[in-house]
Amino acid sequence: MSPNYIRSFSEGCLRPPTVIGQFHTLFFGSIRMFFLGVLGFAVYGNEALHFSCDPDKREVNLFCYNQFRPITPQVFWALQLVIVLVPGAFFHLYAACKSIKQEDILQKSSYTGFYIFSVFLRIVLEVVAFWLQIQLFGFKVNAIYMCDAGALEKKFNITRCMVPEHFEKTIFLIAMYTFTVITVILCVAEIFEISCRRLGFLKTQ
Repeated sequence: MSPNYIRSFSEGCLRPPTVIGQFHTLFFGSIRMFFLGVLGFAVYGNEALHFSCDPDKREVNLFCYNQFRPITPQVFWALQLVIVLVPGAFFHLYAACKSIKQEDILQKSSYTGFYIFSVFLRIVLEVVAFWLQIQLFGFKVNAIYMCDAGALEKKFNITRCMVPEHFEKTIFLIAMYTFTVITVILCVAEIFEISCRRLGFLKTQ
């Protein structure tokens, strides 16, 4: 791929054709990723080390922690961010290969339809991730986790485990839910902005 294609692709990703899309990129790329990368590591970074059960044995702690966290929140949210970026990345890659200027995307119906589809797909992926997050993490992290350790050793049955910084994790969960809701609202607003531009209610860029 030539440098011009790479430059067009990067400019398209950083400067979408709509005002709300540009704000979404700023919000998504700066605030959400900073929140996850910096604060997420601070909250969840040493969780496995401080997760302790009764009896406090390494194998019991590890077994119950894997039961408590089938997937770590940082990995889940990082995957969510990457997957949600895919539809837009594909569109801007297509635009770069076709030498489509950003200002022309809202002028031609086929380009506009393709772009709206990428935004709609982003909404679907965010909603699916929202549902999966509920299934995996719920809305609250309790201080005590009751672990079924019977499969590890028969003398153990239900084991009490202490979850470190459970209140901070609850706040972080709510924040990540809020970010997902905000990005969905921004995507819906972007489709509305595109519709208004196509109908002539707003001036195109």
